[in-house]
Amino acid sequence: MSSDMLSTVIKPVHREGHKFIAIFALVTLVLFLIWPPLGWIGVILTVWCYYFFRDPVRHTPSRAGLVISPADGVVSLIEPAVPPAEMEMGDTALTRVSVFMNVFNCHVNRAPVPGRVAKIAYRPGKFLNASLDKASADNERNGMVLEMADGRLLGVVQIAGLVARRILCEVPEGQQLSAGERFGMIRFGSRLDVYLPEGVEPLVAVGQTMIAGETVLADLQGAEPRRLAVAR
Repeated sequence: MSSDMLSTVIKPVHREGHKFIAIFALVTLVLFLIWPPLGWIGVILTVWCYYFFRDPVRHTPSRAGLVISPADGVVSLIEPAVPPAEMEMGDTALTRVSVFMNVFNCHVNRAPVPGRVAKIAYRPGKFLNASLDKASADNERNGMVLEMADGRLLGVVQIAGLVARRILCEVPEGQQLSAGERFGMIRFGSRLDVYLPEGVEPLVAVGQTMIAGETVLADLQGAEPRRLAVAR
């Protein structure tokens, strides 16, 4: 098998996943000892665990002004909404783009724009289905505010889902991030909300598949109207 083919199948793993993969593998060995068919089920679950924690290399567009998707998944909502109060972004409704991640998506989160981490704000909450609109207000969440070079703010909120039980944010306040740079992850199944600066329209549509660190979500310098999409 060529190196290109291997790289397609074998992906780097986020360090958060090492212990879980080891636990799944150990349980699989025990299941083989109990009854081989159960062991093969364990193999399938171990492979799934490995792929859940995969952390592939992404190629981030480098043109200034682009807002890049912070998560793999599907755009589930685009609507005006006031950012969570703890993020201190004001009480004006901004365009919120929600990306829903299911348990098969890569869950490593990436910075949508270059900027300084102006604020990190964690808030405990419920564990409702992350695809629901009320999950933005009721679920456990962690907000990150990025201050860009022009002084504008962009908000990113990691939201726990129905089976998610840990939000991981690996950057402190004051750190400078590049677009596409990893800043955390959520396990297992969740959602990210992006609050765009006032007047910025998204270049994606509800139902569109997103790739973290690669898909262009909006253009801070553009004047293109909001895009619409048709399912084919």
